[in-house]
Amino acid sequence: MMRLRPVVVVHYHEISLKRGNRPRFLRQLARNLARAIADLGPSTLRQRPGRIVIDLDGHPRPEAVRDRIQRVCGVASVSLGYRTSSTLEAMQNLVGRLVEGRAFGSFRITARRAFKTYPLTSVELNRALGAFVLQRVATRVDLEHPEVEIVVEVLPDEAFVSLDRRPGPGGLPVGGSGTVAALLSGGIDSPVAAWRMMKRGCRVVFVHFHSVPYLPDTSQAKARALVERLTEWQYASRLYLVPFGEIQREVVLSVPPPARVVVYRRLMVRIAEAIAHQTGALALTTGESLGQVASQTLENIAAIDAAATVPVLRPLIGTDKIEITDEARRLGTFETSIEPDADCCTLFVPAHPATRMTPAEAEAVESRLEIDRLVETGVTGAVLETFEFPADRHGGPEMAPGPPTCSEPPRQSRSGPRSPASPI
Repeated sequence: MMRLRPVVVVHYHEISLKRGNRPRFLRQLARNLARAIADLGPSTLRQRPGRIVIDLDGHPRPEAVRDRIQRVCGVASVSLGYRTSSTLEAMQNLVGRLVEGRAFGSFRITARRAFKTYPLTSVELNRALGAFVLQRVATRVDLEHPEVEIVVEVLPDEAFVSLDRRPGPGGLPVGGSGTVAALLSGGIDSPVAAWRMMKRGCRVVFVHFHSVPYLPDTSQAKARALVERLTEWQYASRLYLVPFGEIQREVVLSVPPPARVVVYRRLMVRIAEAIAHQTGALALTTGESLGQVASQTLENIAAIDAAATVPVLRPLIGTDKIEITDEARRLGTFETSIEPDADCCTLFVPAHPATRMTPAEAEAVESRLEIDRLVETGVTGAVLETFEFPADRHGGPEMAPGPPTCSEPPRQSRSGPRSPASPI
């Protein structure tokens, strides 16, 4: 009986459109793939035309590798398959081994050649391999809705056969598009917004505002849990916990009630921007959706943005609550986000906040405050916690000879917040 040689075949799409920048994005994707599976056992990453191949000969958990890779941003699709030579006979033998003992009502062959000098065309490969399957299994061909799809990828010196191609998140690899600082409230929206920025290739630094000692520290626990979950997508995270309660108290003493929400948000933006400058982040991102709450009217958003000197990105701006909630469920952040807590958004909030403030009106009421001192108070009082995923990266993937670099030097890491927490 032939020995099966398992591989995970990773396909990308948007990266292939980058032309001159493609090698840089591929190197970042390879590093992220290696990092994602570093705790699952030995493997080797290889760059092949149009794909990255992870060799898993002797690996104890190939399915776990496939499942982990399926959550790497930049991956269009992933297949757990098997490697053989690129002769028709070898491919038929491997297909026969994979369908042996299986029962399925319909199937299709999806064969692709990575080079056009192969003796058979893709259509001829589909027919030859399909006929081979029909000789061995009581089934039928269904090109539209097959029960089983047999994917065959032919390269000059090897071929891969898979029965379980799965979609990835798509987008760009985290780290390929720079760094942003995300204002993380602990609600449903902001974790989804942060993930969307990761999908666009951004590394995300998290900034959470809390009102301890005026409110319990439950919002901080939620923020940690959300960052820990999101770190599974970017492998290393920083969370800044900013004390905001005393700042809010000073705003309450000086600012009319209707203007307080906008002033709170403008102060948050200034503090987050200062942290962004310290961490190399080039923009802020928030979970705001147009018209969802009082501070998210177009006029108030303009007034809030006027306090910033860096771009404020809002990936959810045109998304409704149902769409955001569905995405939070898929990410696994929803259950944490809906846990009861007491965050700074519930402290000193007026019953009827202004919905159409102008930048000039916001500046006028802020003239009663020592803005620079309040911002400095928030920044210097912030506490940093760091997170890593996976917890144990020893014995991870090796780099195959030749570009791109597919692994990074090992280093000690642990999941969850490091202890003790350190100030900025």
